[in-house]
Amino acid sequence: MTEAADFVDAALQRESSYERAIAEAERLGGGLRFYGASVGAVRGAIRDASRRYRGLGHDEVTALSSELWAVPVFERRLAAVVLLQSNLRLLDNSDLTRIEGFVRSGRMRALVDPLAVDVVGPMIETLDRRPRVRAETALDRWAGDDQWLRRAAVLAPLRALRSGAGDWDRFVRRAELASGGPELDEVRDAIASVAAEITGLRPGLRFPADSEN
Repeated sequence: MTEAADFVDAALQRESSYERAIAEAERLGGGLRFYGASVGAVRGAIRDASRRYRGLGHDEVTALSSELWAVPVFERRLAAVVLLQSNLRLLDNSDLTRIEGFVRSGRMRALVDPLAVDVVGPMIETLDRRPRVRAETALDRWAGDDQWLRRAAVLAPLRALRSGAGDWDRFVRRAELASGGPELDEVRDAIASVAAEITGLRPGLRFPADSEN
């Protein structure tokens, strides 16, 4: 374990709670271990690590995220998400391969949703035209893959859509593509979640047919 990963892991374990670990394991499941650290403690551990290890570049940040994710402990994986969220300015479309691996192995809303909404979507919004086209093409592929990648593809533009920006027609096409595969519970929930948030903000939009099911 690198020094930075060891620092984050130790900080999380210091904030551990046996009772919270049991409760979170029962609530979230997913076959992971739980330290029982709060979300605030996870964010604090990443904030403190960023202050201690200043000047981390793209390669260091993404490598650290993979190192944290590699151990099947919920709080470590959430810390990896927070680390990426905190360093969006360093990310680009080439990082979607790594994030795709996180989504494939995450397999729970508490990890997949913040990856999609707080990392993938905002990162794509910052890209120039050519890398953005590549990133959108990757998400179109996700929309035809397993249910967790389909969920992530649907949720990724949520922050942009909330703000009145985003490409609604692209969202509809992607949501309808995602609805064409098996295991639709996660996909339907994602579509309904976006529809519920956007209905009052942008009346008159055509919603994906599956949001009504």
